[in-house]
Amino acid sequence: MDKEKAQKEIARLSREIEEHNRRYYVLDDPAISDKEYDELLRQLITIEERFPDLKSPDSPSQRVGAKVPSGAATVTHRVKMYSLDNTYSMDELKEWHERVVKGLPGQRVEYVAELKIDGVSASLTYLDGRFTLGATRGDGVTGEDVTHNLKTIRSVPLTLMRKKGDRLPGILEVRGEVYMNLKDFAALNKERKKAGEPVFANPRNATSGSVKLLDSRITAQRNLNCFIHSLGVLEGEMPFKTQWEFLQNIRDWGLRVNGERRLCKAVDEVIACCQEYQRRRDTIPYEIDGVVIKVNSLKQQEQLGFTLKSPRWAVAYKFPARQVTTTVKEISVQVGRTGILTPVAELEPVECGGVTIARSTLHNFDEVKRLGVKKGDRVLVERAGDVIPKIVKVVEPSRRSGQKSFNVPTKCPACAGAVAKEAEKDVAYRCVNPLCPEQIERGLLHFASRGAMDIEGMGESVVHQLCEKGLVKDFADIYFLKSEDFLGLELFAEKKAENLLQAIEGSKKQPLSRFLFGLGILNVGEKVALVLAQRFGSLEKLLKAKGEDLESIRGIGEVIAVSIAKFFKQPATHKLMAKFRKAGVNFIEPVAVSSKRSGKFQDKKFVFTGELTLLTRAQAGALVRELGADVVAGVSAATDFVVAGDNPGSKYQKALDLGVKILNEKQFQEMIHE
Repeated sequence: MDKEKAQKEIARLSREIEEHNRRYYVLDDPAISDKEYDELLRQLITIEERFPDLKSPDSPSQRVGAKVPSGAATVTHRVKMYSLDNTYSMDELKEWHERVVKGLPGQRVEYVAELKIDGVSASLTYLDGRFTLGATRGDGVTGEDVTHNLKTIRSVPLTLMRKKGDRLPGILEVRGEVYMNLKDFAALNKERKKAGEPVFANPRNATSGSVKLLDSRITAQRNLNCFIHSLGVLEGEMPFKTQWEFLQNIRDWGLRVNGERRLCKAVDEVIACCQEYQRRRDTIPYEIDGVVIKVNSLKQQEQLGFTLKSPRWAVAYKFPARQVTTTVKEISVQVGRTGILTPVAELEPVECGGVTIARSTLHNFDEVKRLGVKKGDRVLVERAGDVIPKIVKVVEPSRRSGQKSFNVPTKCPACAGAVAKEAEKDVAYRCVNPLCPEQIERGLLHFASRGAMDIEGMGESVVHQLCEKGLVKDFADIYFLKSEDFLGLELFAEKKAENLLQAIEGSKKQPLSRFLFGLGILNVGEKVALVLAQRFGSLEKLLKAKGEDLESIRGIGEVIAVSIAKFFKQPATHKLMAKFRKAGVNFIEPVAVSSKRSGKFQDKKFVFTGELTLLTRAQAGALVRELGADVVAGVSAATDFVVAGDNPGSKYQKALDLGVKILNEKQFQEMIHE
């Protein structure tokens, strides 16, 4: 076979194999047997091995997998991958529906109900119809590049299909769920058990591990699958106006969508759909833990918008948790990073929904009293939302005579320090000793966690040893550790010590928002930390802020403001900040210095009105923010630009009246791309 004939044969086999993939995974209508399919693939691989320069990146042979260099590359998503708010009852679902209706006054609302698959979220990017990038969700803003592994999934097309006359988008980013069928999961665990390897707890864990493997040849053997369910980015004219049309459209392009979906004209139909799938849960060939409900109209989705974490136009209805009974072996008290004492039930280990449960938080001492739970009781345990173990009730009290009820400890179990409530109305009891070793240990774990300073390698064992040996007495001490400090710890060699020191050094560059979150200030979570960092821009400005300055910020009330003020007023905090400053830790939030990215757009104020066709308003807004500008809701004399799409509203007229510069969508695109 000469090279010209080989090229034609490779093209023919590639087309035929991808068509069979589409028929099997997308249309559920296979035309050949598995043996015949394997023979076609074998023929293709044989020819490509003879003519390696003819092998293209989107060849079906790429699904076999290969070893990749160690270390996953980071991917920044073009548009944030949001998480979903959850509902656990029909009443909560109705309340969400009422909020949607309130946000769309006078408009008729349709919903699309889709199965919530218990898998791993991923984004897939196609450039001119070719699959070029696959990434995990990560923290929603950045994820890991797992293109090499997603290419092994046969239900993921390497090239999109198009009908005659159709034009594929230049850029298409879609979101989906990677999962493993239950029968494939059972077969995988059977093989691992036979080989003496640890088995996976559930299909989701197996999928997550498979997606992140460095050797995609192993991933290719795991029989992963993928359903696409959402749009991330589409460049060019959008050929659909609803979620339902989107799913149909991408199916025509060869992407796999779940056939178990419903178009619901009213909330009662949504509820009926959720109840039906709840009954049918065990008949589905893969794990599902609920139903995702989305507003059908993309225009209405844009009107409703997003919170910091979730879209307002979508919600997940989570099925009731799976329940089991077990015995309480002991009730212990755990000291949290902010000093809060939390009662924890130590349980006789029991399997619940594929996970072995040995502990369950009792939340607070009022909850212990409400449940009346004590050592030796037989209790009903559930995984609330299929995630968090929770004791529902005592089903059989302990028969041991003289078993006493559990009481609030008068001394901290970690340091024997005093225990008290911060205010009489508080539920929580706290250890008031600021040098309590348990607080420092748990606080440092939080400080080093992925959502905070993201210090890889600083896990429980390392932190415990550092605190136990007296090498770390506060968070800033980690920045003054040396290689020999780590070499004195268990299981540490020079390479491991060097890697951890590099991770600690790298964490100095984290933005102010992560640093504030990592400090573990009472009532300051990720959202509040981000709000503070974006509002003040630097730690120096935040330290100068007064109580009334903090309270005036949207989302920060009196309670949070008091917590922040108390924390930064302490002399110990000032000493700690001085140590961080000496270590060279970053105290700046990049958003506040976005002029480095584009002086032209720095501090400019944009307003968007009307229907945009090339980008959604959310995408356009994210784009100008990235360039250093702000998006504001209303038009005023301080507004720099109003971008007007089709059918602009009253903002357009107000811009004319005030003489604010108005851009059409084409002019806006030209300005952005200059």
